Amino acid sequence: MVDKIQYWLDLCDDNLLTAKWLLKGKRFLDMAYFCNQVTEKALKALVTGYTDETPPKTHDLHKLAKLANISEQLSIEHRIFLDDISKYQIEARYPETKKRIAETLSKEKCKQILEETEEFLCWTKKALEKL
Repeated sequence: MVDKIQYWLDLCDDNLLTAKWLLKGKRFLDMAYFCNQVTEKALKALVTGYTDETPPKTHDLHKLAKLANISEQLSIEHRIFLDDISKYQIEARYPETKKRIAETLSKEKCKQILEETEEFLCWTKKALEKL
């Protein structure tokens, strides 16, 4: 099971590196998408770790948190973060919302998203260390 958890965490680290490069290149919408991917994969590592099962093919971050039985452990800030980062997975892919979302992403906002993503990943790794 450790190998399966590490698989998800390795993907997180790769996606986080990509997000940082995208921020440097001012590709803000793509950066936010990759931060969403880090968060989703971190939650899938938690599902794997806490249930010994392969996580489902879903992008619903709150569903993944429930499947991992960590919803009650999430701080209010983490819950708000999951709500916020979710829009970069789904809404940002559709033409009618892509432009609107892209317009909300300044360099400062993206730095905040990246910081929150890194914090969530760190929290995830600490939670997995307790297994």
